[in-house]
Amino acid sequence: MARYSIEEYVRWEDIDAAGIINYQAYLRFFALAEAELLRSAGLHYRFLFESLGIWLPRVRVECNFYRPVKLDELLVVEAYFSRIGRTSIQLDFEVRRKTDPSDRVATGRYVLVCVRQRDFEPVPVPAEIRDRIAKFSESAAPTSPPR
Repeated sequence: MARYSIEEYVRWEDIDAAGIINYQAYLRFFALAEAELLRSAGLHYRFLFESLGIWLPRVRVECNFYRPVKLDELLVVEAYFSRIGRTSIQLDFEVRRKTDPSDRVATGRYVLVCVRQRDFEPVPVPAEIRDRIAKFSESAAPTSPPR
């Protein structure tokens, strides 16, 4: 299977007073990767909302930090689905510097739950979603604990 990847620079608004990436900035990177991965699978948000009548809210967000990153560094964010359950989906992220792909700087995970729009009740992940994201699915990569 394949991972989806985006490239994005660490911007001024992403850094803190110490001159390194602020932990919140990773959520921006993850959101970009998620949106583009879904779009590439033919599952843009409008389709999910208007055609399938579902939402995929995050019920859990995790991020592990391994190395500091500075302003203007170009990062590569890889995204893949590590688990597709009955009503939930795990979306994993690995972040590396473009200049050194062997050095992982952060990892993350979203747990998304498929819910009906009208009442937010969990519903089974539609077969159409399962089929379209299958090419971006793989077992969860082992994660080393942060140092």
